[in-house]
Amino acid sequence: MSTFQNRVRQLAGQIVAREGGYVNDPDDPGGATKHGVTIHTMRRLGLDLDGDGDVDAEDVKRLGHGQAVEIFLTHYFLRPRIAELPEALHATVFDMYVNAGTNAVKILQRLLNQMAERVAVDGVVGPQTIGAAARAYAKAPDHLADAYGIARRNYYFALADQRPASRKYARSRAGGKGGWIRRAEEFIAPRYHLTEAQFQARVAAWG
Repeated sequence: MSTFQNRVRQLAGQIVAREGGYVNDPDDPGGATKHGVTIHTMRRLGLDLDGDGDVDAEDVKRLGHGQAVEIFLTHYFLRPRIAELPEALHATVFDMYVNAGTNAVKILQRLLNQMAERVAVDGVVGPQTIGAAARAYAKAPDHLADAYGIARRNYYFALADQRPASRKYARSRAGGKGGWIRRAEEFIAPRYHLTEAQFQARVAAWG
């Protein structure tokens, strides 16, 4: 196995660990989920793990760690062509693609447009987006991943602004940073993390 394959497999393993085990939160549009793989993904892939002729929550519960890693490698990294983006973006865009699907690419495309690299915001990594990302990275090699991570954090905040039921993912029960924000900041340099005061100011309107 090549160094690249090993590195990407490690990234997939980290995502599985970050996602955790089986959950079925009624406030989560993803529905029943295990290791970050949703029931919708399993239905799309036809993963009837208990062989009863349908794909339901029982199949999600049966999904193994290794199966989740393979699903992410194939369907969330290689097929969406994230591998063809600058290496500095691999971890954060891959993680976001697992978390938010094609919105991960739209976040990047909007960022590229802000950097004067004109691309369609269609959620698809094609030749235009690949070329634009390479040029943007050449302009700002030390900042592109941070800029993406900040845009990703802003995306989560915007979701929570619009959907009160999702605020529990952005703000913890104790009132601090929730899982979404902490997850985004794992891919941002510490100097760009929100302070506690900045975070509280950002979410103050939520009540």
